[in-house]
Amino acid sequence: MPLALLTLAAATFALCADGPRTTCVVDGDTFWLNGEKVRLADINAPETHGAGCLAEQELGERATRRLVALLNSGPVTLEIEGRAQDRYGRALRVARHGGRSLGSQLVAEGLAEPWRGRRSDWCALLAGAQARR
Repeated sequence: MPLALLTLAAATFALCADGPRTTCVVDGDTFWLNGEKVRLADINAPETHGAGCLAEQELGERATRRLVALLNSGPVTLEIEGRAQDRYGRALRVARHGGRSLGSQLVAEGLAEPWRGRRSDWCALLAGAQARR
């Protein structure tokens, strides 16, 4: 059973800027909340910093903007499912709004993929999708 950790009702998220980070969104699967770095545990989103290709960069930017909107959409509950922290010290959480995972929303919109224990090569995935069209 997931452990409900925190319900965000009053936090307002924006894109992270340079400098100290308090409450902001880094990319499509990572954000800061009250000075703590949080990684969405149930998805992998394209990179925006150090993207491998332009297509990954563009999709990552779309995912990042969408995560900002989802986190600002109303009360969000952060839950621990499995490990509480990753090897980089980030808090691992599943974020839910109205009972639905924000990660699963990003996956449904084509902006992320379910977490499979490792990162994917977004450039290869996007090139393959383009070739199938």
